[in-house]
Amino acid sequence: MSTEYRVPAHAVEITYEVKKSRFIAQAHFADSREQALALLSQAKLAYPDARHHCWAYYIGDPQAPSLVAFSDDGEPSGTAGKPILHVLQHKNIGDLMLIVIRYFGGIKLGAGGLVRAYGQAAQLAIDGLETKAILALADYTVEGDFKFEQSLRHWLENHAGTVQAVRYSECATLDVGVPVQGEQAFVDFIAAHGAKLASNVKP
Repeated sequence: MSTEYRVPAHAVEITYEVKKSRFIAQAHFADSREQALALLSQAKLAYPDARHHCWAYYIGDPQAPSLVAFSDDGEPSGTAGKPILHVLQHKNIGDLMLIVIRYFGGIKLGAGGLVRAYGQAAQLAIDGLETKAILALADYTVEGDFKFEQSLRHWLENHAGTVQAVRYSECATLDVGVPVQGEQAFVDFIAAHGAKLASNVKP
Protein backbone atom coordinates (compact mmCIF):
# COMPACT_ATOMS: atom_id res chain seq x y z
CA MET A 1 0.00 0.00 0.00
CA SER A 2 1.27 3.47 -0.89
CA THR A 3 1.54 6.19 1.76
CA GLU A 4 -0.87 8.43 -0.13
CA TYR A 5 -3.27 8.21 -3.04
CA ARG A 6 -5.46 10.50 -5.10
CA VAL A 7 -9.20 11.03 -4.60
CA PRO A 8 -11.83 13.29 -6.22
CA ALA A 9 -11.48 16.90 -5.07
CA HIS A 10 -14.92 17.94 -6.37
CA ALA A 11 -17.93 16.24 -7.91
CA VAL A 12 -18.22 16.26 -11.72
CA GLU A 13 -21.23 15.77 -13.97
CA ILE A 14 -21.14 15.49 -17.77
CA THR A 15 -23.72 14.66 -20.45
CA TYR A 16 -22.98 12.42 -23.44
CA GLU A 17 -25.41 11.51 -26.23
CA VAL A 18 -25.41 8.46 -28.51
CA LYS A 19 -28.23 7.75 -31.01
CA LYS A 20 -30.68 9.86 -29.00
CA SER A 21 -29.86 8.07 -25.71
CA ARG A 22 -28.60 10.57 -23.16
CA PHE A 23 -25.98 9.48 -20.65
CA ILE A 24 -25.34 11.63 -17.57
CA ALA A 25 -22.14 10.64 -15.76
CA GLN A 26 -21.35 11.75 -12.22
CA ALA A 27 -18.04 11.25 -10.42
CA HIS A 28 -18.05 11.72 -6.63
CA PHE A 29 -15.81 11.25 -3.61
CA ALA A 30 -17.03 8.34 -1.46
CA ASP A 31 -14.94 6.64 1.22
CA SER A 32 -17.56 4.10 2.35
CA ARG A 33 -20.25 1.88 0.85
CA GLU A 34 -22.87 3.87 2.76
CA GLN A 35 -21.70 7.16 1.27
CA ALA A 36 -21.58 5.69 -2.23
CA LEU A 37 -25.15 4.36 -1.97
CA ALA A 38 -26.34 7.68 -0.53
CA LEU A 39 -24.94 9.39 -3.64
CA LEU A 40 -26.79 6.86 -5.79
CA SER A 41 -30.03 7.69 -3.95
CA GLN A 42 -29.42 11.39 -4.62
CA ALA A 43 -28.89 10.67 -8.32
CA LYS A 44 -32.18 8.76 -8.47
CA LEU A 45 -33.96 11.69 -6.81
CA ALA A 46 -32.34 14.16 -9.22
CA TYR A 47 -33.20 12.06 -12.31
CA PRO A 48 -36.25 10.00 -11.26
CA ASP A 49 -37.55 9.43 -14.79
CA ALA A 50 -34.30 7.97 -16.16
CA ARG A 51 -34.48 4.33 -17.22
CA HIS A 52 -31.16 3.24 -15.69
CA HIS A 53 -28.86 4.43 -12.90
CA CYS A 54 -25.73 2.30 -13.39
CA TRP A 55 -22.65 2.66 -11.21
CA ALA A 56 -19.33 1.41 -9.91
CA TYR A 57 -17.21 2.37 -6.94
CA TYR A 58 -13.59 1.95 -5.88
CA ILE A 59 -13.13 2.62 -2.17
CA GLY A 60 -9.75 2.95 -0.48
CA ASP A 61 -6.26 2.99 -1.96
CA PRO A 62 -6.66 2.22 -5.70
CA GLN A 63 -3.61 -0.07 -5.51
CA ALA A 64 -5.40 -2.21 -2.87
CA PRO A 65 -9.06 -1.10 -2.64
CA SER A 66 -11.01 -2.15 0.43
CA LEU A 67 -14.33 -2.26 -1.46
CA VAL A 68 -15.18 -2.65 -5.15
CA ALA A 69 -18.70 -3.04 -6.57
CA PHE A 70 -20.79 -2.23 -9.64
CA SER A 71 -24.34 -2.51 -10.97
CA ASP A 72 -25.94 -2.75 -14.43
CA ASP A 73 -29.30 -1.58 -12.99
CA GLY A 74 -31.38 -3.47 -15.52
CA GLU A 75 -29.11 -3.13 -18.55
CA PRO A 76 -27.95 -6.43 -20.11
CA SER A 77 -25.39 -8.11 -17.86
CA GLY A 78 -21.87 -6.78 -18.33
CA THR A 79 -22.84 -3.82 -20.54
CA ALA A 80 -22.90 -0.97 -17.99
CA GLY A 81 -21.42 -1.54 -14.51
CA LYS A 82 -18.36 -3.42 -15.77
CA PRO A 83 -17.38 -0.82 -18.40
CA ILE A 84 -17.70 1.88 -15.74
CA LEU A 85 -15.58 -0.16 -13.33
CA HIS A 86 -13.03 -0.83 -16.08
CA VAL A 87 -12.49 2.93 -16.44
CA LEU A 88 -12.03 3.27 -12.66
CA GLN A 89 -9.50 0.45 -12.54
CA HIS A 90 -7.16 2.23 -14.95
CA LYS A 91 -7.22 5.72 -13.42
CA ASN A 92 -5.40 5.18 -10.11
CA ILE A 93 -8.01 7.19 -8.20
CA GLY A 94 -9.45 5.92 -4.91
CA ASP A 95 -12.61 6.69 -2.91
CA LEU A 96 -14.50 7.18 -6.17
CA MET A 97 -18.19 6.60 -6.94
CA LEU A 98 -19.09 6.87 -10.61
CA ILE A 99 -22.76 6.88 -11.63
CA VAL A 100 -23.98 6.84 -15.23
CA ILE A 101 -27.66 7.66 -15.73
CA ARG A 102 -29.32 6.75 -19.02
CA TYR A 103 -32.34 8.21 -20.74
CA PHE A 104 -33.33 5.82 -23.55
CA GLY A 105 -33.79 7.62 -26.86
CA GLY A 106 -35.77 4.94 -28.68
CA ILE A 107 -32.90 3.45 -30.68
CA LYS A 108 -31.35 0.25 -29.34
CA LEU A 109 -27.57 0.39 -29.09
CA GLY A 110 -26.88 -3.34 -28.81
CA ALA A 111 -24.55 -4.90 -26.25
CA GLY A 112 -21.37 -3.57 -27.86
CA GLY A 113 -22.85 -0.11 -28.25
CA LEU A 114 -23.89 -0.03 -24.59
CA VAL A 115 -20.42 -1.08 -23.43
CA ARG A 116 -18.85 1.69 -25.51
CA ALA A 117 -21.38 4.32 -24.45
CA TYR A 118 -21.18 3.62 -20.72
CA GLY A 119 -17.40 3.40 -20.88
CA GLN A 120 -17.12 6.66 -22.84
CA ALA A 121 -19.48 8.51 -20.47
CA ALA A 122 -17.45 7.29 -17.48
CA GLN A 123 -14.21 8.30 -19.23
CA LEU A 124 -15.51 11.82 -19.92
CA ALA A 125 -16.45 12.28 -16.25
CA ILE A 126 -12.99 11.13 -15.16
CA ASP A 127 -11.35 13.40 -17.73
CA GLY A 128 -13.05 16.38 -16.10
CA LEU A 129 -12.25 15.32 -12.55
CA GLU A 130 -9.83 17.22 -10.34
CA THR A 131 -8.09 15.11 -7.72
CA LYS A 132 -6.18 15.68 -4.51
CA ALA A 133 -3.76 13.52 -2.52
CA ILE A 134 -4.73 12.06 0.84
CA LEU A 135 -2.85 9.83 3.26
CA ALA A 136 -3.47 6.12 3.03
CA LEU A 137 -4.74 4.75 6.35
CA ALA A 138 -4.34 1.31 7.89
CA ASP A 139 -7.32 0.07 9.93
CA TYR A 140 -6.94 -1.03 13.55
CA THR A 141 -9.26 -1.88 16.41
CA VAL A 142 -8.02 -0.89 19.86
CA GLU A 143 -9.29 -1.85 23.32
CA GLY A 144 -8.40 0.11 26.45
CA ASP A 145 -9.85 1.64 29.59
CA PHE A 146 -11.94 4.79 29.41
CA LYS A 147 -9.08 7.10 30.42
CA PHE A 148 -7.00 5.75 27.55
CA GLU A 149 -9.61 6.81 24.99
CA GLN A 150 -8.75 10.48 25.49
CA SER A 151 -5.01 9.81 25.08
CA LEU A 152 -5.67 7.77 21.95
CA ARG A 153 -7.84 10.47 20.38
CA HIS A 154 -5.14 13.05 21.14
CA TRP A 155 -2.45 10.87 19.51
CA LEU A 156 -4.59 10.37 16.41
CA GLU A 157 -5.31 14.09 16.08
CA ASN A 158 -1.58 14.83 16.18
CA HIS A 159 -0.69 12.11 13.66
CA ALA A 160 -3.43 12.61 11.01
CA GLY A 161 -5.33 9.51 12.18
CA THR A 162 -9.09 9.06 12.41
CA VAL A 163 -11.65 7.52 14.77
CA GLN A 164 -14.16 5.56 12.70
CA ALA A 165 -16.35 4.03 15.41
CA VAL A 166 -16.49 3.63 19.20
CA ARG A 167 -18.17 0.94 21.32
CA TYR A 168 -18.44 0.91 25.10
CA SER A 169 -18.79 -2.08 27.42
CA GLU A 170 -16.37 -2.91 30.25
CA CYS A 171 -13.81 -1.00 28.22
CA ALA A 172 -13.65 1.36 25.24
CA THR A 173 -13.23 -0.25 21.81
CA LEU A 174 -12.27 2.07 18.97
CA ASP A 175 -11.97 1.41 15.25
CA VAL A 176 -9.29 3.79 14.01
CA GLY A 177 -7.36 4.65 10.88
CA VAL A 178 -3.61 5.25 11.15
CA PRO A 179 -1.40 6.72 8.39
CA VAL A 180 0.60 3.89 6.85
CA GLN A 181 3.93 5.60 7.48
CA GLY A 182 3.08 5.98 11.19
CA GLU A 183 2.03 2.41 11.97
CA GLN A 184 5.09 1.43 14.01
CA ALA A 185 4.84 4.57 16.14
CA PHE A 186 1.18 3.76 16.71
CA VAL A 187 1.92 0.17 17.75
CA ASP A 188 4.59 1.44 20.14
CA PHE A 189 2.16 3.99 21.60
CA ILE A 190 -0.48 1.29 22.21
CA ALA A 191 2.07 -1.01 23.90
CA ALA A 192 3.39 1.81 26.12
CA HIS A 193 -0.14 2.49 27.42
CA GLY A 194 -1.00 -1.13 28.14
CA ALA A 195 -3.90 -1.18 25.68
CA LYS A 196 -4.32 -3.95 23.15
CA LEU A 197 -4.98 -4.36 19.48
CA ALA A 198 -8.04 -6.54 19.00
CA SER A 199 -7.84 -9.72 16.96
CA ASN A 200 -9.56 -8.22 13.93
CA VAL A 201 -6.76 -5.77 13.15
CA LYS A 202 -6.42 -5.10 9.41
CA PRO A 203 -2.94 -3.69 8.81
